[in-house]
Amino acid sequence: MSEQEEVSYSEAIQKANDSISRFPLIPIRGIPLMNYIANNFDSIQAFRPDPSDIFIATYPKAGTTWTQEIVDLLLHNGDAEFCKRAPTPVRSPFLEMFSPPPIPSGLELLSKMVPPRIIKTHLPFQLVPTGFWESKCKTIYVARNAKDNVVSYFHFDKMNLTQPEPGPWDGYVHKFMRGELSWGSWYDHVKGYWAEREKRNILYLFFEDIKENPQREIERIMRYLDLSVSDEVISQIVELTSFKSMKENPMTNYSCVPATVFDNSVSSFMRKGEVGDWKNHFTPEQSKMFEEDYEKQMKGVDIPFRSLI
Repeated sequence: MSEQEEVSYSEAIQKANDSISRFPLIPIRGIPLMNYIANNFDSIQAFRPDPSDIFIATYPKAGTTWTQEIVDLLLHNGDAEFCKRAPTPVRSPFLEMFSPPPIPSGLELLSKMVPPRIIKTHLPFQLVPTGFWESKCKTIYVARNAKDNVVSYFHFDKMNLTQPEPGPWDGYVHKFMRGELSWGSWYDHVKGYWAEREKRNILYLFFEDIKENPQREIERIMRYLDLSVSDEVISQIVELTSFKSMKENPMTNYSCVPATVFDNSVSSFMRKGEVGDWKNHFTPEQSKMFEEDYEKQMKGVDIPFRSLI
């Protein structure tokens, strides 16, 4: 991807400014999606990936960009300069994203790329185009502790002026628990991919594990993708994908998106990237209520999340 193409992507967003707004949600099979996505859902469902494509799935704000950068670097033997060829959403298109013209959709960007492509989605398992499973695409799923996930999503919804207005924190927590946010229920999302992980050969990772030992988890991704890179390259990728490095990298920090869409005066796209930040947001009462609801929604599920406490 050339520098000109990077500029074109940013310019397309600028040109669409008059059409940018907090888009309403429309349910698709019970899952709330932004109207531009919902209105183009048949096209998304018809997408046919190449078997060599790599699919990265997450609930929003669970480490998506982090994983995209790790995979891109692994595919290119840790070549940092090559992986700065374009911003993340151009190098690794967002499958279901549709926006006002002339912003290219994820499907448009993918149609111009030669496989193997890195493809991102936030779709719950039941809405993923069946072509991914029929083609047996390598699929990486990353899950994040519910409390940290809701905090990160709250700040993102405040700064992302295309997402519905999040409202106050207390009300947002309840919307999260009821699955009333874009892409639906966190609980159903993490459970859906977990239930299918063995049948679909999904590499199921945890945000907290990557944070705790990035080298170990990057090596897991490398092996899953049938790649082989040196220990030196792995160490380089660990450094290049640290939160500090990615926040300073214009190709990963979403600085290509203008302030009329991502209002960085409210919050940066890459805000903290921490484990346990929920303790700065939940009151003891909210925490107790959330944990009681969590126990009900996750009853009988053996996903090994770290403790909420």
